[in-house]
Amino acid sequence: MVDRSQLLRGTLEGCIVKIIGDEETYGYEIISRLQDYGFEDVREGTTYPILVRLERKKIITSKYKESPLGPKRKYYFLTETGKEFLCEFQMVWNDVKKSVDKVLKGE
Repeated sequence: MVDRSQLLRGTLEGCIVKIIGDEETYGYEIISRLQDYGFEDVREGTTYPILVRLERKKIITSKYKESPLGPKRKYYFLTETGKEFLCEFQMVWNDVKKSVDKVLKGE
């Protein structure tokens, strides 16, 4: 059987960066949006380590902000490096997708 988690590893990182690039957001909201997009298996144990890794790489940064419902939330933002990463990810993804589509179609 196909190991879905292995296939999604790098892809998920790029998708998280895209979500953060669309608007500042926090962890739970990122997970919810990923699930809305069809990544039903994505949970905190998958997402938060990616956020930590992206922050270490300076692709994203974070800031605690007041929450209307309880304690402060950690909001994530793209850095300049993150904007460059997102552009590169989109180009690479399109190339890979095109190649895989050709293989699957037998072109």
